[in-house]
Amino acid sequence: MKRLLNLVLCVLLTACAAQATAASPTESFPTSTVAPPVKVSNYQLPITGSSSTPKPTAILLQTLTPTVTGLPELTSVDRDAWKTLPVIPAVDVSIRQVYEYGQSLGNDPHAFSIFGDCQSRPDSFFGVFETDPSLVAGLSPDLQETIENFQGSFNRESPTSQDGTTPGALLWTQWHRGEYGCSFSETPVACELRIHHPSFVIIQIGTHFESRNTEYLRTVILQLMDAGVVPILATKADNREKDERINRDMSTLAAEYDLPLWNFWAAVSDLPNRGLYTRKDRPLQGPIYLTDDALVIHRMTGLESLNVVWRVATGK
Repeated sequence: MKRLLNLVLCVLLTACAAQATAASPTESFPTSTVAPPVKVSNYQLPITGSSSTPKPTAILLQTLTPTVTGLPELTSVDRDAWKTLPVIPAVDVSIRQVYEYGQSLGNDPHAFSIFGDCQSRPDSFFGVFETDPSLVAGLSPDLQETIENFQGSFNRESPTSQDGTTPGALLWTQWHRGEYGCSFSETPVACELRIHHPSFVIIQIGTHFESRNTEYLRTVILQLMDAGVVPILATKADNREKDERINRDMSTLAAEYDLPLWNFWAAVSDLPNRGLYTRKDRPLQGPIYLTDDALVIHRMTGLESLNVVWRVATGK
């Protein structure tokens, strides 16, 4: 009963609440054993071409103590620096090393995945790029090429893009409910990497109040990079947590690992109420859902960000 109550509380405090029957937990969320922050300059990909299986870098980076180093203290100016970042990321060429390592492991160059909540699911986000040919026909040749390359990824359901998903849920073996071809011995992240073999992952998690959010995000990022998958981090439009810490954490983690940051927050800054509204059936959640105008901006800037990252990673 206590575990069920914890799940319900977690669901109610997320941007896109899941249905009450979404899961029947049999275990708690994982405790974190993540590494302290590192810069990508200190990040070394496992050596290929060796007769022995390389140890995951995330494990190599672990300290001998369980102490977790949090994000650095920021000045008032630094705390808001992410707001001035461009919508479409400036991509460091170092991600090419991650991508090429993933190709040596057999990652699919035509696949990407999304780690997010309800507003990242196909019907709200990218699905139209596979279901609406007239929309695609009106896009630039570059974007059409990107859509063609990633056919099959835009309109698929996955264990990592569901109502109420948080960073902790991505590491919880019960979150996928044994669906999507997942087993209860693997997390949603591990399942998605196994069944879809993506070369890129967009991480856009909504509002949540888990105190270990940064630890979980760092764990997910390291797991992706160890698998040769390029993470694309993203900000969100709302500030339900009141202190903008989720967007700030995303931008700080992107800087730590020299990863691309899609600054969606900046893309909707000119819309009334930042393109947000309150659902009548979920009044307590407040204005956290995207209006139709904001949804268009969401999918288009997301596609443009994927396009830029893909071209830098592949040298196109």
